[in-house]
Amino acid sequence: MTFDEVFTFEHLYKSYLIARKGKRNKNSTAKYEVNAIEFTNYLLYQFKNNKYKIGKYKEFYVYEPKKRLIMSLPFKDRAVQHCLCDYYLEPLLEKSMIYDNYANRKNKGTHKALNRLENYFHKFYRKHKSDGYVLKCDISKYFYSVNHDVLKNMISRYIKDRKILNFTFQIIDSTENPGLPIGNQTSQWFAIFYMSCLDHFIKEKLHIKYCERYMDDFLLIHNDKEYLKYCKSEISNYVENELKLKLNNKTQIFPLKNGVDFLGFHTYLTETGKVIRKVRRNSKKGMNNKLKKFKKLCIKRKISKEQIDKSYNSWVGHVSHGNSYHLIKNMDKKYKEIFKDGD
Repeated sequence: MTFDEVFTFEHLYKSYLIARKGKRNKNSTAKYEVNAIEFTNYLLYQFKNNKYKIGKYKEFYVYEPKKRLIMSLPFKDRAVQHCLCDYYLEPLLEKSMIYDNYANRKNKGTHKALNRLENYFHKFYRKHKSDGYVLKCDISKYFYSVNHDVLKNMISRYIKDRKILNFTFQIIDSTENPGLPIGNQTSQWFAIFYMSCLDHFIKEKLHIKYCERYMDDFLLIHNDKEYLKYCKSEISNYVENELKLKLNNKTQIFPLKNGVDFLGFHTYLTETGKVIRKVRRNSKKGMNNKLKKFKKLCIKRKISKEQIDKSYNSWVGHVSHGNSYHLIKNMDKKYKEIFKDGD
């Protein structure tokens, strides 16, 4: 697909419709929406005449689940990035990725990753019982550490259209090197693609059968602890030399029987081979604190009850994928007590 085939009126307009989801109450979205056809035509004119320029980033911090710098582009740029990702980058980069790469991909996600882990536990238990070990890895400050030159070299092997490649380079270099701006649609795809070569290294060179990755959080399961120590060393060297990244201090090897903390759940094997998945304590504590905060904001009319319900129901939907019947029952009771009718 060529540059002109990607950035058509139809693609740009559909991308605007996707970009506005959940954002229609914001001023920038509303301004675009009022004159959506005119704005889309103007974007098309800019692309056809090489006049499109990436807008300025607006920076702010979010503090949940941890402090992170968010860099947000103007709405028209977000629509453009959806267009590039949905119609070009996603179908192109998907071809390079292994099955067990679960972040930000269609028909993947956290729950598919957790189900895959459960499947691995069952398969491992049939061969080795619970006599195995886990190497759990995490990258230090991942989004802030992605090297632009390495990323551009990687992506140039896949993008053959020169105009699309140059435009992609412009997006990559629109912020300081190293780093990807949290908030860009393209950053999500660059981030899952950047470590794709490591996935292949683990599967094909280290011959690890039971492994999976969710963004920069990945794990390996093996029956030989010494071999996992070797894998850790090889992965560390690969990450530093090829990707210009570093494993953080949370990277460790531990017995499989201890269970694994992954994607908000603690998953473990019983002596009979049953897999149990429980919500981690920090998730429970986080929702308790959030409900108290929501109550104060609701009283000040800074958040609606509808928004609170949506956030809480989303959390319930997530934790329901674990053994959490009693947790949900107790949290529902607490929720009703905090948000009594008329409060």
